Amino acid sequence: MARAAVRLSLFGLLLVVVAALPIKDNWDIYSYHINSTVTSRYAVTVIRSRVANRMEESKEIEFHVRIPKNAFITKFKMVIDGQEYDGIVKEKETAQRQYSGAVSQGQSAGIISSVGRTLEQFKTSVTVAAHKKVTFELTYEELLKRRLGLYELQIHARPMQPVKDFKVDVHVKEDAGITSWLVKGGLNTKDLATAVTSTKTEKQVEKAVWLYFYPTVDQQKSCDSCDDNGMNGDLVIVYDVKRDTSLGDIKVSDKFFVHHFAPSNLPRIPKNVVFIIDQSGSMHGRKIEQTRTALVRILNDLAEDDFFGIITFDSRIFQWKRELVQANQANLESARTFARNIKDNGATDINAAVLKGADMLNAHPRQGSASILILLTDGDPTTGETNLERIQSNVRKAIADKFPLYCLGFGFDVDFEFLEKMSLQNNGVARRIYEDSDADLQLKDFYNEVATPLLTDVTMVYIGGSNLTKTNFSQYYQGSEIVVAGEISDNGVETFTPQVLAISNNRRVVFADTNVTVETGDTASDSQMQRIWAHLTVKQLLERELQLSGSEKEDAKNEALKLSLRYGFVTPLTSMVVTKPQGEDADVLDKPKEGKILYLHANKQGLSINGELNSEAHKGFSTIVIHLKGDLHIEVDSRQIMVREGETETRATVIRRDKEVDIMIGDVRIVILIHLLEGKEFLWPVLRQRPSDSSVTEILGKWIEKLFTSLFFNEIVLVPPVTMTVLDYSLTSPQVIDCWFTSVEDALRKPLHQLTVAEL
Repeated sequence: MARAAVRLSLFGLLLVVVAALPIKDNWDIYSYHINSTVTSRYAVTVIRSRVANRMEESKEIEFHVRIPKNAFITKFKMVIDGQEYDGIVKEKETAQRQYSGAVSQGQSAGIISSVGRTLEQFKTSVTVAAHKKVTFELTYEELLKRRLGLYELQIHARPMQPVKDFKVDVHVKEDAGITSWLVKGGLNTKDLATAVTSTKTEKQVEKAVWLYFYPTVDQQKSCDSCDDNGMNGDLVIVYDVKRDTSLGDIKVSDKFFVHHFAPSNLPRIPKNVVFIIDQSGSMHGRKIEQTRTALVRILNDLAEDDFFGIITFDSRIFQWKRELVQANQANLESARTFARNIKDNGATDINAAVLKGADMLNAHPRQGSASILILLTDGDPTTGETNLERIQSNVRKAIADKFPLYCLGFGFDVDFEFLEKMSLQNNGVARRIYEDSDADLQLKDFYNEVATPLLTDVTMVYIGGSNLTKTNFSQYYQGSEIVVAGEISDNGVETFTPQVLAISNNRRVVFADTNVTVETGDTASDSQMQRIWAHLTVKQLLERELQLSGSEKEDAKNEALKLSLRYGFVTPLTSMVVTKPQGEDADVLDKPKEGKILYLHANKQGLSINGELNSEAHKGFSTIVIHLKGDLHIEVDSRQIMVREGETETRATVIRRDKEVDIMIGDVRIVILIHLLEGKEFLWPVLRQRPSDSSVTEILGKWIEKLFTSLFFNEIVLVPPVTMTVLDYSLTSPQVIDCWFTSVEDALRKPLHQLTVAEL
């Protein structure tokens, strides 16, 4: 299709510049210590930072760290003049009510938000008197997951200035024995790599390994991501353990047990796999190129006893072959040619595509094999069946628990919660693929995780065990691990008998071993097993809550909340209220749910507008935040408005009307509309008067149901141009209109990830 240059009035929202870091010339970090202890794959990490205000007046000092996404924060405290101020975990709504009642005019900095593939950001601040010091201490806990044969502990260091007393100590203790050990990451590069030492020898199996990372001030300026502002990168420890028995590693105390099951030396099971690839117009550009590259690499790795199929879809369904075919050389070469010629165009019919993939697998039953369905999409259903709940119901009926569905959400336009729920309902998982230069490798790595099935229909049985975590698993893959925890029944460890039943190559197998490691009388060990059980239980309850509806959903949510409060976990259901010295506001620190994406619009004067997408209404935003450099801060949701005016001379005029909030800041006028759809409210920001500064950064972005707000661009080239019917929510009464639609990359001439932040 020829390129078409057109003048557009498009409906789209908006974007992003990376938030500027605060100036650090008014305080010093005296020490920064990270201590991580890993015992039986459970990591407890403590970050302790001592900071001094060296100014002649009180100053706000910030504590800003990044932690793994799968971790739960369990403790936080500040020490000022010998007085400790502790964070308290509370139910989220209770914490927010307490916070809102105390803070009617703005809020202090406090947030836990998603910042990338594997990390979340914890940020809080406190005002410290002249020449005084404050100590921040944060603790988080994480159950390490085995992927591709390795456990991974990730530690991020970003003190934002060189620190004289900087130390990282990692102690890994595995009674089974540590067989492999590798340190990688950006902090293990250039001169900084010489600061990393560990006690692990190359060949000897160790039960405990210590790692020390004590870089000098000069070394902290020398790594792939270091400069005069110090370190900003990861230290990643990857390792595996020795596996002596087929039943795995089982530890039992007087009250709890934890079972790590990862048998080796099993024959691989031939697989039947269908790849369902989104080729709609929004996949244009680098996304479709990377998908083609990844698919060709995946096809190269299929074994000859595998059978496979390929479906591509936009508003129509395209099958490479009408049924599954064997992965012989002739078929693979034909499939690679097909993959290299996938073209993007049209809308997105997810329902029809997934149902067709399920039909192909259902029509090809093969004894002694494992079937897998893999969906890759970058958007939401826009044609055919578009009701998300009906799609999920249709897919669940078609699959009927016969094989897992894995959903890969490419980029941030996709409704990840929809994909996650659909995967979990069908014994699979969802994974977000980030729009980076290595997206094709991300796709390939995910496939590698499920490329080699070893067992199907896995059932974990524990005589003498109760309150068990998940015990049934549809498939077990090479390089992965199944972890089950539970309580020991009243009869005690004497009657505790673990057993695993599964199917291997069409025959029933039983894993049993009487040599179970029993750790009795050890209070510390019992406490850790209990926390592993609670950690795993909360994670699985949150997954169940996402899948279920009605009273079952509420029961799972309440149980997850109860355990989160009991064990002090900051989860999507809880917040940490951080108490501060008298006269300062408390912080409410929240852990986000995956899938909430934030967008920002900014100019040179430091004016920014960003918002949190509304996961409940599946439209618009739940919160809009407007911030002006100099500390003018306005936060709007459908119930309240909070305004904080700091040192800036610019003042805001805020007028609340029935269904809109009108805000004037200098020469900028922003109207935030409050829409009601199916009984749920959402916000929609409209830029009614643009700033006189012409250097405004803004991009087009798509949201569920093709929702857009007005932006004007001159001479945008659409490649290829696609016409769509959308709802214009920038109007008080939304109207259906026709418009042109194109990808962000085409409109901006740069990748979306370069313009994305993930925090308010």
